[in-house]
Amino acid sequence: MARRRRRPWYRRRPYRLARTAVLTAVLVMGADKVVHREGHGAGTAAPAPEPKAVEAGDARPGVTGPGASPDPSPSSSTPTPTPAPSPVRTSAAPRPKAASPRPVPRTLPRSRATRIVIPYIGVDAALMDLGLDSERRLGTPPEDKPELAGWYTDGPSPGEPGTAVAVGHLDTNTGPAVFGGLGELKRGKRIEVRRADGRTAVYTVDTIKAYEKDKFPNRLVYGSRDRPELRLITCGGTYDRRTGYSGNVVVFAHLTATREPGRKG
Repeated sequence: MARRRRRPWYRRRPYRLARTAVLTAVLVMGADKVVHREGHGAGTAAPAPEPKAVEAGDARPGVTGPGASPDPSPSSSTPTPTPAPSPVRTSAAPRPKAASPRPVPRTLPRSRATRIVIPYIGVDAALMDLGLDSERRLGTPPEDKPELAGWYTDGPSPGEPGTAVAVGHLDTNTGPAVFGGLGELKRGKRIEVRRADGRTAVYTVDTIKAYEKDKFPNRLVYGSRDRPELRLITCGGTYDRRTGYSGNVVVFAHLTATREPGRKG
């Protein structure tokens, strides 16, 4: 009887079953990866970028920083989301430096005031010395010299610590006087007071107030201060031929700079 020939190993049933199982597993795993990749790209949106911070100087509700575009209208097209980039590790950002405070102007020794200049209202006037009358009221320049202003000599001189005072007429029978435009001054405007020693005390306006004479705040206007301050006073309110003006206009200012002789502002 003829001997039966044995099949080669690669044609045997166990090998073919194992090969089929391996190929099936490989195909299933590859299809799963493709499906997972396609599903992620179609159904998962990338995280939206954070909005830009509102500028600190304009933090009102509903106001964006300078240069920012308005919100898109409902009809605007929506950009296609893109995958977020991988986070990049960076070193901590340096803290911003705090703004240095403004230097305090150097106070000046005593020296007589000679001239007052207020560029904003066109004042450039000589100053005469003034004192208190017998009723302890501050005097005023002569009415026949409306171009003059007066400086209270018993108070601080320009640039000294304390409350310095200058007065001038509002108008005369013939027209405006030296302080005719005092009520038009604004906060932040400059007042220069020149001195006999050649130095100049530069003040900045804080506020302008009007008071009736029977409610005049003497302590607020004339009271002593630690820093160099300035008060300019003229008439105000309503005018009556018999009693004159009913009130006063007062400018409050403080020293912000001093200039040496020969230096221009």
